[in-house]
Amino acid sequence: MNENLEIRCREFIENRDTLKRVFRMENSYLYPVCANIFCTRGIRAEEGRLRQCDALLKANMGIFSNFRGTLRMPVVSMLAVMEAPDLKIKEMGDHYRLLKQYFFGSQYLALVAMLLTETEPAHPMGEVAARGRTVYDRMKKEHPFLTSSEDSVFAVLLALSEKSDEQLIAEMEDCYDKLKTRFHSSNDVQAASHVLALAEGTTLEKTARMIALFDLLADRGRKYGKYHELPVLAAVSALPAALSDLVPDILAADEFLAGQKGYSVWSVSKKTRLMHAAMLTAGAYTPHEAAEAAAMGSTVAMIAAQQAAMCAVIASSAAAHSAANS
Repeated sequence: MNENLEIRCREFIENRDTLKRVFRMENSYLYPVCANIFCTRGIRAEEGRLRQCDALLKANMGIFSNFRGTLRMPVVSMLAVMEAPDLKIKEMGDHYRLLKQYFFGSQYLALVAMLLTETEPAHPMGEVAARGRTVYDRMKKEHPFLTSSEDSVFAVLLALSEKSDEQLIAEMEDCYDKLKTRFHSSNDVQAASHVLALAEGTTLEKTARMIALFDLLADRGRKYGKYHELPVLAAVSALPAALSDLVPDILAADEFLAGQKGYSVWSVSKKTRLMHAAMLTAGAYTPHEAAEAAAMGSTVAMIAAQQAAMCAVIASSAAAHSAANS
Protein backbone atom coordinates (compact mmCIF):
# COMPACT_ATOMS: atom_id res chain seq x y z
CA MET A 1 0.00 0.00 0.00
CA ASN A 2 1.38 3.41 -0.90
CA GLU A 3 1.99 5.85 1.94
CA ASN A 4 -0.78 8.27 0.96
CA LEU A 5 -3.39 5.52 0.91
CA GLU A 6 -2.17 4.04 4.19
CA ILE A 7 -2.48 7.41 5.92
CA ARG A 8 -5.95 7.85 4.44
CA CYS A 9 -7.05 4.41 5.67
CA ARG A 10 -5.89 5.09 9.23
CA GLU A 11 -7.53 8.52 9.28
CA PHE A 12 -10.69 6.95 7.90
CA ILE A 13 -10.99 4.65 10.92
CA GLU A 14 -10.21 7.50 13.33
CA ASN A 15 -12.81 9.74 11.67
CA ARG A 16 -15.42 6.98 11.73
CA ASP A 17 -14.87 6.37 15.42
CA THR A 18 -15.10 10.09 16.20
CA LEU A 19 -18.39 10.28 14.31
CA LYS A 20 -19.71 7.30 16.27
CA ARG A 21 -18.95 9.05 19.55
CA VAL A 22 -20.77 12.21 18.49
CA PHE A 23 -23.66 10.62 16.59
CA ARG A 24 -24.82 7.69 18.67
CA MET A 25 -27.55 5.37 17.44
CA GLU A 26 -27.48 6.93 13.96
CA ASN A 27 -27.61 5.28 10.56
CA SER A 28 -24.65 2.87 10.74
CA TYR A 29 -24.40 2.74 6.96
CA LEU A 30 -23.47 6.43 6.86
CA TYR A 31 -20.54 6.48 9.30
CA PRO A 32 -18.03 5.33 6.62
CA VAL A 33 -19.37 7.74 3.99
CA CYS A 34 -19.14 10.67 6.37
CA ALA A 35 -15.69 9.61 7.57
CA ASN A 36 -14.57 9.75 3.96
CA ILE A 37 -15.83 13.35 3.64
CA PHE A 38 -13.05 14.30 6.05
CA CYS A 39 -10.49 12.01 4.40
CA THR A 40 -10.97 13.48 0.94
CA ARG A 41 -10.18 16.91 2.35
CA GLY A 42 -7.26 15.88 4.52
CA ILE A 43 -9.04 17.01 7.71
CA ARG A 44 -9.42 15.13 10.99
CA ALA A 45 -12.91 14.92 12.46
CA GLU A 46 -13.05 16.71 15.82
CA GLU A 47 -15.81 16.17 18.36
CA GLY A 48 -16.03 19.83 19.32
CA ARG A 49 -16.26 21.01 15.72
CA LEU A 50 -18.93 18.41 14.92
CA ARG A 51 -21.05 19.41 17.91
CA GLN A 52 -20.79 23.09 16.97
CA CYS A 53 -21.89 22.36 13.41
CA ASP A 54 -24.69 20.12 14.65
CA ALA A 55 -25.96 22.99 16.80
CA LEU A 56 -25.65 25.29 13.78
CA LEU A 57 -27.76 22.92 11.70
CA LYS A 58 -30.47 22.75 14.37
CA ALA A 59 -30.49 26.53 14.74
CA ASN A 60 -30.92 27.14 11.01
CA MET A 61 -33.08 24.23 9.85
CA GLY A 62 -36.42 23.22 11.36
CA ILE A 63 -36.99 19.82 12.91
CA PHE A 64 -38.83 18.61 9.81
CA SER A 65 -36.22 19.95 7.39
CA ASN A 66 -34.86 17.55 4.76
CA PHE A 67 -31.38 18.58 5.91
CA ARG A 68 -32.02 16.79 9.19
CA GLY A 69 -33.14 13.23 9.76
CA THR A 70 -31.14 10.85 7.56
CA LEU A 71 -29.00 13.66 6.16
CA ARG A 72 -28.07 15.12 9.54
CA MET A 73 -24.67 13.43 9.79
CA PRO A 74 -23.60 14.07 6.15
CA VAL A 75 -24.63 17.73 6.40
CA VAL A 76 -22.87 18.27 9.73
CA SER A 77 -19.76 16.51 8.38
CA MET A 78 -19.74 18.72 5.31
CA LEU A 79 -20.16 21.85 7.42
CA ALA A 80 -17.32 20.71 9.68
CA VAL A 81 -14.81 20.67 6.80
CA MET A 82 -15.80 24.16 5.61
CA GLU A 83 -14.08 27.37 6.65
CA ALA A 84 -17.27 29.36 7.29
CA PRO A 85 -20.01 26.88 8.23
CA ASP A 86 -22.34 29.66 9.38
CA LEU A 87 -22.32 31.09 5.85
CA LYS A 88 -22.41 27.70 4.16
CA ILE A 89 -25.53 26.55 6.02
CA LYS A 90 -27.34 29.62 4.70
CA GLU A 91 -26.00 28.91 1.22
CA MET A 92 -27.33 25.36 1.43
CA GLY A 93 -30.77 26.73 2.27
CA ASP A 94 -30.60 29.20 -0.63
CA HIS A 95 -29.62 26.45 -3.08
CA TYR A 96 -32.41 24.23 -1.78
CA ARG A 97 -35.06 26.92 -2.20
CA LEU A 98 -33.83 27.60 -5.72
CA LEU A 99 -33.87 23.91 -6.63
CA LYS A 100 -37.40 23.58 -5.23
CA GLN A 101 -38.55 25.87 -8.02
CA TYR A 102 -37.79 23.00 -10.39
CA PHE A 103 -38.05 19.84 -8.26
CA PHE A 104 -40.19 18.50 -5.45
CA GLY A 105 -38.56 18.92 -2.05
CA SER A 106 -36.81 15.80 -0.78
CA GLN A 107 -33.75 14.64 1.14
CA TYR A 108 -32.09 14.02 -2.23
CA LEU A 109 -32.61 17.63 -3.24
CA ALA A 110 -31.13 18.69 0.11
CA LEU A 111 -28.18 16.40 -0.60
CA VAL A 112 -27.35 18.05 -3.92
CA ALA A 113 -27.90 21.51 -2.39
CA MET A 114 -25.25 20.56 0.16
CA LEU A 115 -22.79 19.46 -2.54
CA LEU A 116 -23.34 22.61 -4.58
CA THR A 117 -21.89 24.70 -1.75
CA GLU A 118 -18.48 23.31 -2.71
CA THR A 119 -18.95 23.94 -6.41
CA GLU A 120 -18.23 27.03 -8.46
CA PRO A 121 -20.25 26.38 -11.63
CA ALA A 122 -19.43 28.13 -14.88
CA HIS A 123 -23.03 29.37 -15.05
CA PRO A 124 -25.39 31.02 -12.51
CA MET A 125 -27.00 28.59 -10.09
CA GLY A 126 -30.44 29.37 -11.49
CA GLU A 127 -29.31 28.17 -14.92
CA VAL A 128 -27.81 25.03 -13.38
CA ALA A 129 -31.08 24.25 -11.60
CA ALA A 130 -33.15 24.84 -14.75
CA ARG A 131 -30.82 22.70 -16.81
CA GLY A 132 -30.91 20.03 -14.12
CA ARG A 133 -34.68 19.85 -14.54
CA THR A 134 -34.31 19.53 -18.31
CA VAL A 135 -31.81 16.69 -17.88
CA TYR A 136 -34.09 15.01 -15.35
CA ASP A 137 -37.05 15.18 -17.72
CA ARG A 138 -34.93 13.61 -20.45
CA MET A 139 -33.86 10.87 -18.05
CA LYS A 140 -37.49 10.31 -17.08
CA LYS A 141 -38.49 10.02 -20.72
CA GLU A 142 -35.88 7.32 -21.34
CA HIS A 143 -36.59 5.39 -18.12
CA PRO A 144 -40.03 6.39 -16.77
CA PHE A 145 -40.18 3.62 -14.17
CA LEU A 146 -36.55 3.76 -13.03
CA THR A 147 -36.16 7.52 -12.67
CA SER A 148 -37.30 8.96 -9.34
CA SER A 149 -36.57 11.83 -6.95
CA GLU A 150 -33.25 10.14 -6.14
CA ASP A 151 -32.12 10.92 -9.68
CA SER A 152 -32.62 14.65 -9.17
CA VAL A 153 -29.19 14.56 -7.50
CA PHE A 154 -27.55 13.15 -10.61
CA ALA A 155 -29.50 15.46 -12.92
CA VAL A 156 -28.20 18.59 -11.16
CA LEU A 157 -24.62 17.27 -11.04
CA LEU A 158 -24.86 16.41 -14.73
CA ALA A 159 -26.05 19.96 -15.35
CA LEU A 160 -22.61 21.16 -14.22
CA SER A 161 -21.02 19.38 -17.17
CA GLU A 162 -19.79 21.22 -20.24
CA LYS A 163 -21.23 18.44 -22.39
CA SER A 164 -24.49 19.20 -24.19
CA ASP A 165 -27.77 17.73 -22.97
CA GLU A 166 -27.88 15.51 -26.04
CA GLN A 167 -24.36 14.21 -25.41
CA LEU A 168 -25.09 13.53 -21.73
CA ILE A 169 -28.28 11.61 -22.47
CA ALA A 170 -26.65 9.68 -25.30
CA GLU A 171 -23.70 8.71 -23.09
CA MET A 172 -25.95 7.72 -20.18
CA GLU A 173 -28.08 5.52 -22.42
CA ASP A 174 -25.13 3.91 -24.17
CA CYS A 175 -23.36 3.23 -20.85
CA TYR A 176 -26.60 1.83 -19.43
CA ASP A 177 -27.09 -0.55 -22.37
CA LYS A 178 -23.49 -1.74 -22.26
CA LEU A 179 -23.42 -2.27 -18.48
CA LYS A 180 -26.83 -3.93 -18.42
CA THR A 181 -25.43 -6.87 -20.38
CA ARG A 182 -23.17 -7.59 -17.39
CA PHE A 183 -24.97 -6.24 -14.33
CA HIS A 184 -28.67 -6.82 -13.87
CA SER A 185 -29.86 -4.38 -11.19
CA SER A 186 -31.43 -1.73 -13.42
CA ASN A 187 -31.54 1.05 -10.81
CA ASP A 188 -27.90 0.60 -9.82
CA VAL A 189 -26.76 0.29 -13.42
CA GLN A 190 -28.56 3.55 -14.16
CA ALA A 191 -26.75 5.26 -11.26
CA ALA A 192 -23.41 3.93 -12.54
CA SER A 193 -24.22 5.19 -16.04
CA HIS A 194 -24.82 8.68 -14.58
CA VAL A 195 -21.37 8.58 -12.97
CA LEU A 196 -19.69 7.45 -16.19
CA ALA A 197 -21.49 10.15 -18.20
CA LEU A 198 -19.70 12.73 -16.05
CA ALA A 199 -16.32 11.17 -16.80
CA GLU A 200 -14.15 11.71 -19.87
CA GLY A 201 -13.68 9.25 -22.71
CA THR A 202 -15.93 7.27 -25.05
CA THR A 203 -18.71 5.13 -23.66
CA LEU A 204 -17.00 2.00 -24.95
CA GLU A 205 -13.76 2.92 -23.18
CA LYS A 206 -15.48 3.84 -19.92
CA THR A 207 -17.73 0.81 -19.64
CA ALA A 208 -14.99 -1.60 -20.76
CA ARG A 209 -12.64 -0.18 -18.13
CA MET A 210 -15.26 -0.47 -15.38
CA ILE A 211 -15.99 -4.08 -16.29
CA ALA A 212 -12.26 -4.84 -16.52
CA LEU A 213 -11.76 -3.46 -13.00
CA PHE A 214 -14.59 -5.66 -11.74
CA ASP A 215 -13.02 -8.73 -13.40
CA LEU A 216 -9.50 -7.98 -12.18
CA LEU A 217 -10.73 -7.81 -8.59
CA ALA A 218 -12.54 -11.12 -9.10
CA ASP A 219 -9.35 -12.66 -10.50
CA ARG A 220 -7.65 -11.69 -7.24
CA GLY A 221 -10.34 -13.40 -5.20
CA ARG A 222 -12.48 -10.33 -4.36
CA LYS A 223 -16.09 -10.35 -5.52
CA TYR A 224 -17.20 -6.78 -5.93
CA GLY A 225 -20.91 -6.07 -5.36
CA LYS A 226 -23.29 -5.79 -8.29
CA TYR A 227 -25.87 -3.53 -6.68
CA HIS A 228 -25.51 -0.23 -4.80
CA GLU A 229 -21.71 -0.67 -4.94
CA LEU A 230 -21.61 -0.08 -8.71
CA PRO A 231 -21.52 3.76 -8.76
CA VAL A 232 -18.36 3.72 -6.61
CA LEU A 233 -16.74 1.20 -8.96
CA ALA A 234 -17.66 3.48 -11.87
CA ALA A 235 -16.01 6.47 -10.16
CA VAL A 236 -12.83 4.50 -9.42
CA SER A 237 -12.66 3.23 -12.99
CA ALA A 238 -12.80 6.86 -14.20
CA LEU A 239 -9.55 7.72 -12.39
CA PRO A 240 -6.57 8.61 -14.65
CA ALA A 241 -4.50 5.70 -13.38
CA ALA A 242 -3.59 2.29 -14.70
CA LEU A 243 -5.79 -0.55 -13.52
CA SER A 244 -2.58 -2.38 -12.66
CA ASP A 245 -2.00 0.31 -10.02
CA LEU A 246 -5.59 0.69 -8.84
CA VAL A 247 -6.28 -2.99 -8.20
CA PRO A 248 -3.36 -3.58 -5.77
CA ASP A 249 -4.28 -0.41 -3.88
CA ILE A 250 -7.94 -1.43 -3.55
CA LEU A 251 -6.86 -4.86 -2.34
CA ALA A 252 -4.39 -3.35 0.13
CA ALA A 253 -7.05 -1.01 1.52
CA ASP A 254 -9.47 -3.93 1.77
CA GLU A 255 -6.90 -5.99 3.67
CA PHE A 256 -6.30 -3.08 6.04
CA LEU A 257 -10.02 -2.68 6.72
CA ALA A 258 -10.42 -6.42 7.29
CA GLY A 259 -8.25 -6.08 10.38
CA GLN A 260 -10.17 -3.15 11.85
CA LYS A 261 -12.93 -3.17 14.45
CA GLY A 262 -16.33 -2.94 12.82
CA TYR A 263 -15.34 -4.94 9.76
CA SER A 264 -15.84 -8.44 11.06
CA VAL A 265 -17.98 -10.94 9.17
CA TRP A 266 -20.81 -10.18 11.61
CA SER A 267 -20.85 -6.41 11.09
CA VAL A 268 -20.02 -5.52 7.47
CA SER A 269 -20.21 -7.74 4.42
CA LYS A 270 -17.06 -8.36 2.38
CA LYS A 271 -18.65 -6.60 -0.60
CA THR A 272 -19.42 -3.48 1.45
CA ARG A 273 -15.88 -3.54 2.84
CA LEU A 274 -14.48 -3.77 -0.69
CA MET A 275 -16.65 -0.81 -1.73
CA HIS A 276 -15.22 1.21 1.16
CA ALA A 277 -11.72 0.21 0.04
CA ALA A 278 -12.53 1.40 -3.48
CA MET A 279 -13.94 4.65 -2.08
CA LEU A 280 -10.74 5.29 -0.14
CA THR A 281 -8.60 4.50 -3.17
CA ALA A 282 -10.56 6.98 -5.30
CA GLY A 283 -9.91 9.72 -2.75
CA ALA A 284 -6.21 8.89 -2.54
CA TYR A 285 -5.85 9.44 -6.28
CA THR A 286 -7.79 12.73 -6.28
CA PRO A 287 -6.37 15.50 -4.07
CA HIS A 288 -9.27 17.77 -3.10
CA GLU A 289 -7.24 20.88 -3.90
CA ALA A 290 -7.19 19.87 -7.56
CA ALA A 291 -10.82 20.87 -7.94
CA GLU A 292 -10.10 24.43 -6.91
CA ALA A 293 -7.48 24.99 -9.59
CA ALA A 294 -9.02 23.09 -12.50
CA ALA A 295 -11.36 24.35 -15.18
CA MET A 296 -14.33 22.23 -16.21
CA GLY A 297 -12.48 19.33 -17.72
CA SER A 298 -11.12 15.94 -16.82
CA THR A 299 -10.25 16.77 -13.19
CA VAL A 300 -13.55 18.40 -12.31
CA ALA A 301 -15.45 15.74 -14.25
CA MET A 302 -13.68 13.09 -12.20
CA ILE A 303 -14.51 14.83 -8.92
CA ALA A 304 -18.13 15.31 -10.03
CA ALA A 305 -18.24 11.59 -10.80
CA GLN A 306 -17.03 10.84 -7.29
CA GLN A 307 -19.63 13.21 -5.84
CA ALA A 308 -22.30 11.38 -7.81
CA ALA A 309 -21.00 8.07 -6.46
CA MET A 310 -21.12 9.44 -2.92
CA CYS A 311 -24.71 10.56 -3.50
CA ALA A 312 -25.61 7.06 -4.68
CA VAL A 313 -24.07 5.51 -1.56
CA ILE A 314 -25.88 7.94 0.75
CA ALA A 315 -29.16 7.28 -1.04
CA SER A 316 -28.73 3.51 -0.86
CA SER A 317 -27.64 3.77 2.79
CA ALA A 318 -30.79 5.69 3.63
CA ALA A 319 -32.89 3.06 1.86
CA ALA A 320 -31.10 0.20 3.63
CA HIS A 321 -31.51 1.92 6.98
CA SER A 322 -35.23 2.42 6.40
CA ALA A 323 -35.67 -1.20 5.37
CA ALA A 324 -33.80 -2.42 8.44
CA ASN A 325 -36.08 -0.40 10.71
CA SER A 326 -39.36 -1.28 9.01
